[in-house]
Amino acid sequence: MATAPALAPAAGPEQLAVAFARILRGADLPVPVSTVVSFAQALCAVGLTRRDDVYWAGRATLVRRPEDVNAYDAAFRAFWEQARGEDVGEDEEPDTVSVTLATDDGDDDGDPPAEPTDDPQIELRFSTTEVLRHKDFAAYDDAELADAHRLMVRMRFTGSPRRSLRLTPARRGRPDLRRTVRAALRTEGEPLRRLTRAPATRFRRLVLLLDVSGSMEPYARELLRFVQAAVAGRRRVEAFALGTRLTRLTRELGSRDPDHALALAAERVLDWSGGTRLGDGLRMFNDQWGVRGMARGAVVVILSDGWDRGDPEQLAEQMERLRRVAHRIVWVNPLKVTPGYAPLARGMAAALPHVDRFVEGHSIDALERLAEILAEP
Repeated sequence: MATAPALAPAAGPEQLAVAFARILRGADLPVPVSTVVSFAQALCAVGLTRRDDVYWAGRATLVRRPEDVNAYDAAFRAFWEQARGEDVGEDEEPDTVSVTLATDDGDDDGDPPAEPTDDPQIELRFSTTEVLRHKDFAAYDDAELADAHRLMVRMRFTGSPRRSLRLTPARRGRPDLRRTVRAALRTEGEPLRRLTRAPATRFRRLVLLLDVSGSMEPYARELLRFVQAAVAGRRRVEAFALGTRLTRLTRELGSRDPDHALALAAERVLDWSGGTRLGDGLRMFNDQWGVRGMARGAVVVILSDGWDRGDPEQLAEQMERLRRVAHRIVWVNPLKVTPGYAPLARGMAAALPHVDRFVEGHSIDALERLAEILAEP
């Protein structure tokens, strides 16, 4: 275990950010998850080699009150410099603190047990699942992609609730004469209970349009798994692929076996990683499915970065047609999280005035927030 005050540990920035946040919480500092994510992003930007860069990255993102600065400084020295919370004199030998990183996910088989020592020790445990939730899809490897899909299948995707014309038994509402008379037959014709009914609640249809063009390549395969998890949930979900043409994938993605469903979808989509003609694709969707009924009263989700080779005026026209019939249009752009991002692409700029919600879609955490938005009334 290294004891020198070096700032180049073997663990990644995300793991170290989570571990250091636990140290701060142990010192009674308020450290919400959002600040930990900001700290991890700051570490990725400044690196782990310069002490001052790491110190100010953490202080700017994790310290929220002036009275917490001293506690932060002590925790920083203990964790990052492997020293105790008090300053060490020039002629004194610094006290070493052994820091052990462990994970709460999986087993630690194969790692030799640490030898006992008299030095102060801090054992930190972090969840790889929590780190994965905030990691950008573009940085995933194959193993992380499989783990991400296991998280996606646990999500619940429903459209906005709405009142149905059908009536269902309820405590309050309109008198239900048929059920009241039927119950009175059990009490010799005396209506002891007056039963009522009220309009039932149904969920609006979800329509998912996934951009599978070349510019979406870093995110398309992860978002396709998201779409597959939504379709497999059997909650009135329709799925389409948008590229140089429009391809309906609802039947292919409906299988409970995600690998089989994705294989069928890959065979079905012939323009994967090709060009993008969002205007033509939306025109075909509106003419064949959307305006005819599929998008009426539905929540339409477009997952795209907005890069389009077609005519932006046509895209704006088709978005306006879709807006007239849809209950809500949500545009999911994985590039929105990029610092300094602005919707300057022609397609994105043309579509944005007709969009109700413009959200991120670069991580599991972003998709979980998307699921909450879709369920809003």
